[in-house]
Amino acid sequence: MSTVTASSSQEHRITVRSLAGRKRKGRPITMLTAYDFTFARIFDAAGIELLLVGDSLGNVVQGCETTLPVTLDEVIYHTRLVARGASRALVIGDMPFGSYQVSPEDALRSAIRLVKEGGAHAVKLEGGCKAAASIERIVSADIPVMGHVGLTPQSVHKLGGFKVQGREEHAAQEMITAARELENAGADTILLECVPNAVGAAIRDAVRVPVIGIGAGPGVDGQILVLYDVLGITQGRTPRFVKNFAKDRDSPLDALRAYVRAVKDRSYPAPEHCFTE
Repeated sequence: MSTVTASSSQEHRITVRSLAGRKRKGRPITMLTAYDFTFARIFDAAGIELLLVGDSLGNVVQGCETTLPVTLDEVIYHTRLVARGASRALVIGDMPFGSYQVSPEDALRSAIRLVKEGGAHAVKLEGGCKAAASIERIVSADIPVMGHVGLTPQSVHKLGGFKVQGREEHAAQEMITAARELENAGADTILLECVPNAVGAAIRDAVRVPVIGIGAGPGVDGQILVLYDVLGITQGRTPRFVKNFAKDRDSPLDALRAYVRAVKDRSYPAPEHCFTE
């Protein structure tokens, strides 16, 4: 029986410094959500560079309507599983609602737990300019941080649902300003969710750190999707930016390799996966 192993050319660990090099060289970055040991190993074999242990586990693992009920202990648990399986990919632990909003000190404590107990290499937190102080505090402890702007699912009730952000000129400018402020606070990467193509490209050009998009068009530095969407097993309505890479392929590994190829050759996202305005 064959085993899942990464090729020798993929044995080095991805770091925030190597990601910055990819941006400078114009090399697209691949990222997926991950929730367990087995898929983390498959991701390594497929060549995925970033694994986000997302609070999306509330939706796709726990069956919740939003990500809000997810606890820090739950993210730590899933991060620990993913970290055991990932020998190459950079593992990012998502900071769930309530784990960083109270104060920057509270955010630092949560981030330390994700690294110390979960084995995360970096953490992610949502929010624009209001997250800057927390990011600055976390990076003071030498913990890499991914910021998150655009559609921020933890703010679903404030936003009035899962809607494309930045369609109005003032909203797009505010998003660009927020991305710059997160970079100035020390964020090493930025996740940009559900914005028109032009806004994605503008934010990529406005900051020096890599910008990873989900529904942010082809003009960003990399792409992320939810694992179950890539494999075509999500039930019900899926967002416009989703593509099923498992169709007509024999295994999850084949599907994930197809996703990597499509991101690297920029055939994904195609126009049908994008918001043009």
